[in-house]
Amino acid sequence: MDKIEFGSRLREARNMAKFTQEQLAEKVNIGTTYVSDIERGAKFPSLSLFIKLVDALGVSSDFILRGEIEAGKNCVYDDITKKLDALTPKQRLGVVNLIDAYIKTLN
Repeated sequence: MDKIEFGSRLREARNMAKFTQEQLAEKVNIGTTYVSDIERGAKFPSLSLFIKLVDALGVSSDFILRGEIEAGKNCVYDDITKKLDALTPKQRLGVVNLIDAYIKTLN
C-alpha cells in the first residue's frame, strides 16, 4: 500500500465529509499534526486508528485502501438500472437530462 496514495484518499474522504483536519483529529482523538502526517504520506495509521478514521468519515475501508472498486461500481449501476426500468421512456429522458445538468455543475 502506497502511503501517499492512502493519504490522498483519506484527505479526499475528509474533504467530502466537510471536516477540517482539526475536526477529524478531535473525532478520533489524535493530534492535528498526525492527521496531516497521514494525509501527506509521512505516516501510516495503526489498524485501530484506521478503523476509527473510516468510521468518523463515513467511508468504506475499500475506498481508502484501493479507491474505486469494480464490484461496488457494478452494484450501483445495477441499482440505477432497476430504477430506470420502472420509468416510462419520457421519464428516463428526464432523468438523463437531470444527470447531464448535475454533471455540468460539477465541472
